Amino acid sequence: MTRPRRCDDSGQAFPIYITVVAGLLFLAFAYLAVGQAAANRNGAQTAADAAALAAAQETRDQLAGDWLEVVGDPAKWHDILDGDTAVFDDCQRAYELAAQNDADVQGCVPEGLLGYKVDVETNKSVGDSIVPGTEDKHSKASAIAVIEPLCPFDLPGEDADAGDGNDPLPLPQLTCDDDTNWDPDPDDPSTLPDPEDLFDVHLAD
Repeated sequence: MTRPRRCDDSGQAFPIYITVVAGLLFLAFAYLAVGQAAANRNGAQTAADAAALAAAQETRDQLAGDWLEVVGDPAKWHDILDGDTAVFDDCQRAYELAAQNDADVQGCVPEGLLGYKVDVETNKSVGDSIVPGTEDKHSKASAIAVIEPLCPFDLPGEDADAGDGNDPLPLPQLTCDDDTNWDPDPDDPSTLPDPEDLFDVHLAD
């Protein structure tokens, strides 16, 4: 009498087993789909960050180069070291860095006083999954990178010692953000700060 009941119990348990396994498989594929989407979004954000930083760094280097050209004329320093002469035409670097991260720039524009805003879209889609439409879905992301001047200075006063009156005023000392002092001498490259000493480039919060 007990054997038939055991067969009946086994027969009843099998559909339940199949249902549980199917449910677990569905959950596994669902988690995989979520992971694929998250990885794709992370890739898009990485590409956007790299692109925005690259454009800002290129502009920073141009500003530093402009300063080196007039380092002997401190009257021209303020406009450059304050970023007033910045020309935001370095989006080509954003395109290059986005491409290196397998993404395409959808927009690159100046942001604020000294920055770039870059929008990107991944070249690869999220991929096939149990979620309909993901095979054609591309992740998008935006990033803003800013250039921050680091080296304020004071110009010598009109009554500063200028030798016999024909010599130029002494070059002012630069005190940069990390408390490093620079005494620029056009004839001594070791006294001239690098671009990263003059300007910090970082992502906006």
